[in-house]
Amino acid sequence: MSGYRERVTAAVADGWRVAGVHAADEGRTVRALLVGESGETRLESSPVVGGECPSLVDLAPAIGWDEREAHDLYGVRFAGHEPLRPLVTHDLTLRHWTVGVRGHDSYQIAVGPIHAGVIESGHFRFHVVGDRILHLDTRLFYKHRALERAAAGRTLDEGLAYAARACAACAVASSVAYAQACEDALGLRAPDELRHVRTILLELERAWNHLNDIAAVCAGVGFAAGSNHFAALTEEARRLNAGLAGHRFLFGTVAVGGSSLSLGVDAVRSARETLERLRSGFNEGWRTLQFDHSFQDRLPGVGTLSPGDARSLGTVGPAARAAGIGVDVRSVAKQLAYEGFAPAAQARPTGDVRARLEQRAVELEQTFGLLDSLLDGPLSAVAARNGAATNRFGVGRVESPRGETHCVVERAGSQLERLRLRTGSYANWPSVAHVAAGNLLPDFPLINKSFELCYACADR
Repeated sequence: MSGYRERVTAAVADGWRVAGVHAADEGRTVRALLVGESGETRLESSPVVGGECPSLVDLAPAIGWDEREAHDLYGVRFAGHEPLRPLVTHDLTLRHWTVGVRGHDSYQIAVGPIHAGVIESGHFRFHVVGDRILHLDTRLFYKHRALERAAAGRTLDEGLAYAARACAACAVASSVAYAQACEDALGLRAPDELRHVRTILLELERAWNHLNDIAAVCAGVGFAAGSNHFAALTEEARRLNAGLAGHRFLFGTVAVGGSSLSLGVDAVRSARETLERLRSGFNEGWRTLQFDHSFQDRLPGVGTLSPGDARSLGTVGPAARAAGIGVDVRSVAKQLAYEGFAPAAQARPTGDVRARLEQRAVELEQTFGLLDSLLDGPLSAVAARNGAATNRFGVGRVESPRGETHCVVERAGSQLERLRLRTGSYANWPSVAHVAAGNLLPDFPLINKSFELCYACADR
């Protein structure tokens, strides 16, 4: 097997992290993305011999979904990954995709895949005794669009749309990750102006997402006043996006090798005024949440994620930082304007619903501060510059509102051979299922909303 597992084992011992695994060459090759402590990346590859290659899941439990997906979509068997339960393929035999739970008075409750709210399809199968959750099996991928396969054969420029439309809530993060991956392969270098513009777009996306996620937690405890207040702020933030870029979700603002976003002095001044209103509205609403005892009493100790479990599961983003894992891609993002950035830390990273809510609050304050410093004058359309030699592979990494999103591209000339997009939501869904165990069934909507992950990122 060409020493693939041995190389990855040695890398992990040296401090590298396995950030993702995917099949390439129509299932004839498996590639693992490794990330170093300073944000450097490298790919390790293994040929698939007789339909099989070594599993890495014992070295990095976080890539369990990656191997299951490669098996379902490309038929790759991973030696040592047992049982290799289906993920994308929806086997109707319950015992094939769920973990059996037996015991006195245990029973199952099936929720979804169709839900009452305006959300995508997802099935949650709870194993419970009374109201206590013993185990949760999740099933997503109901509307899997095969965007990665569809992108193959397109030009690098055309491939951007497949990454951008994977998920509206993370459109900028996915687009920037893809653009960076292509630029890495093409040997292009982002000048200061391009780094500046992309950072503004990423923080605008983070602002409305965090406001929306706070509204979701309020809804999860039935606090309508808080939910409506932060939902209104979310709407104002999206309208700001539309005014600046012509789209509420900032579609079309990122390009491979550049950006077409251009803002005059008046547009920048208006944006700063709107952001100041948003900041004031956030602070007003946050004070209300802090001093509402019935709201606060519902949060502590619910859906707790320990630091050890967060590391093992590969939890990323605010959910990881709320558990005390102070990792944020922005601190090592050399292709973006985050000089001197340090992850926002809160006073009590206890890993529960309260901690995940408070983490978003401290990150929102940081985002408002970043936007205040970045929106300091007019912005013009800008292009990347020629830099290093070209490569077949390229990697891009971005901190989305839900955590690390990375993109790997393989190219032949200007043609895209393989696109792999692994988002923060994709990384965190297993954590939701894990922390549900031991909690009461009525608390699951609150736990789920405290992560507020995208279904579309799995359905890509």
